[in-house]
Amino acid sequence: MDNLLAEFFRHHYPNPPASSQQIAAFEARMGWRLDAEMRAFYLHSNGGGLFAPMPNPKYGILPLDEIQRARVAIRGRDQESAGPASHFTLVDMQDTDFVIVDVARRENDRYPLLDAFHETYPDETPLIASSFGTFLEKALQSRGRTFWLSSGLLRPRIS
Repeated sequence: MDNLLAEFFRHHYPNPPASSQQIAAFEARMGWRLDAEMRAFYLHSNGGGLFAPMPNPKYGILPLDEIQRARVAIRGRDQESAGPASHFTLVDMQDTDFVIVDVARRENDRYPLLDAFHETYPDETPLIASSFGTFLEKALQSRGRTFWLSSGLLRPRIS
């Protein structure tokens, strides 16, 4: 993570870091703990923009106080029919499209990141990366493109 954080700070738009107290308050409010990679990121930068500054970056990594249940952010309601309670927004991709974290599927002490395309959420949430660190690495290498769409993990066409 150190190299990824250094690159993020050199070439992108980090926010000031979150404090340990802010992280503890976030975890208490949400009912889940950040994994080690996410915790390292937020202790260095409480969100920020990749490739462009806030408020309209290509990838907008949300500050802790803006992370919410994906079903609320995308569908506007906190009901099981609107998506799993374990899905939380992490990266704003604009136009109510998000990269989300699934806190119910922690593997190797890391949460997977999924594509939450507003047209198909919650029915289709393809895996983007097995961890935040993997996601950040691929995003930083993407030159601002949505890397999972150009790598063959395509969203279905909506007609």
